[in-house]
Amino acid sequence: MEWQLQDAKNKFSKVVQKARQEGPQIVTVRGERTAVVLSAHDYDALCSGRPTLVDDLLGGPGWDDQLADAVDMRAKTPSRDAF
Repeated sequence: MEWQLQDAKNKFSKVVQKARQEGPQIVTVRGERTAVVLSAHDYDALCSGRPTLVDDLLGGPGWDDQLADAVDMRAKTPSRDAF
């Protein structure tokens, strides 16, 4: 169901109730879809199984031995000449 923003504000508890019972509720501003109110159950289902940013970063490609050696060598050599 679609709700104009003013109606959604005035009847927020009803919007939430319908989201729980009927599914996502769309909020419009000047006829344009702007927001969606979801039940917690729908939101959890939407987010489940999706990797987090940390999962993405840690799950990146592994380092081969050559790359690991290059990183180890760089850490041992100064990046600037000492004066």
